Amino acid sequence: MSKERERYIPTENDKQIVKTAPLFSALDDSSADSLLNSMSHAKVHKGHHLFKEGDAGEKLFVVVEGKMKLGTQSSDGRENLLSILGPGEMFGELSIFDPGPRTSTATAVTDCKLLALSHDQVLGWVTAHPEVSFQLLARLAQRLRKSNEVLADLVFSDVPGRVAKAILDLGKRFGTQKPDGLHVHHELTQEELAQYVGASRETVNKALADFAGRGWIRLEPRTVVVLDMDRLSKRGR
Repeated sequence: MSKERERYIPTENDKQIVKTAPLFSALDDSSADSLLNSMSHAKVHKGHHLFKEGDAGEKLFVVVEGKMKLGTQSSDGRENLLSILGPGEMFGELSIFDPGPRTSTATAVTDCKLLALSHDQVLGWVTAHPEVSFQLLARLAQRLRKSNEVLADLVFSDVPGRVAKAILDLGKRFGTQKPDGLHVHHELTQEELAQYVGASRETVNKALADFAGRGWIRLEPRTVVVLDMDRLSKRGR
């Protein structure tokens, strides 16, 4: 596996980021600090896998720095990008309730710093802090709801609509508001962005070019600057 493990002492900034994860939000500061200090640390370099689809799943991860992507691959080699995760977001939680094979491949979009808890560790915390289980169940419910929304979009929305919605979703989580607009630093290649909306790269590029021509966005390397939020939001409904 392309990752490095080393002794980890969390900084105050790391603590603030990680405590936004669902696993921590139900805990008081003392319990959250204790849980944080029990987590193992991993670094994953850009383009490298943390785990692959089909690997044994026994840990939950929280992103501290960088962006991770979760994706699947069909038997004919086609890839589908399921989600992009940034600081404070959690993944691998299915392994806590069902420690079977991984259902997706986790790859670093940028250099990443992660924290991890094993299946046994999380179950111990759930037993000692029942409120944590409600947060984990809420997270699983959100994941199911998101999957249903993606399925509905694939059936009922056209590609430009899905592209607009993807930009808005990435902007909500990774965007930086500046005087000239919302800068969405998605860090994705054109192919990855196409995988994220479930369409061909050519069709997605055509939609982006159309939005840019209308003055709704400005395209920069691995970044979209949203210039007209109202028009883009209407297109993404």
